[in-house]
Amino acid sequence: MGHLKAKDVIRDIPDFPKPGIIFKDITPVLQDPEAFSEAVQLLTQRVADWKPTCVAGIESRGFIFGAPIALQLGLPFAVVRKLGKLPAETIREEYALEYGTNTVEMHSDAVQAGDRVVVVDDLLATGGTALASARLIERLRAEVAGFAFLVELTFLPGRHALRGYPVASLIEY
Repeated sequence: MGHLKAKDVIRDIPDFPKPGIIFKDITPVLQDPEAFSEAVQLLTQRVADWKPTCVAGIESRGFIFGAPIALQLGLPFAVVRKLGKLPAETIREEYALEYGTNTVEMHSDAVQAGDRVVVVDDLLATGGTALASARLIERLRAEVAGFAFLVELTFLPGRHALRGYPVASLIEY
């Protein structure tokens, strides 16, 4: 694949959120309309081949990339949120973190049985949140058509955690 403007503007923040971590900050992509547009266009092209009927975004940066993808494809947009943020009836999925657990939720009517859902987030690291999102979608009797990420940290086991599902990422570190 050719050169991506987004890769030029993503910045490294050393020792965030804790010492030894180099955080990949995608906010400069959002501040650069050309880089942001290019990223959304390329992700949309990648996921269109999967014939989705719905796009789901993982809170919160997955909303930023997932919503314009859904609009471009003319599809509904579903949200996967942290525990306690959704007002209507929800289902929830707990998943393991390095220390402890976290929980994500979806509205019970966010996707329909038989939907083919593309799950979007900004970054694939360990894959825990993405896999928990897939479990929610599958519990609602929909199918995960694939996962799309702006960035993939290939030194972490995210792609392995999502084995069996199509995974698209634009930038690898």
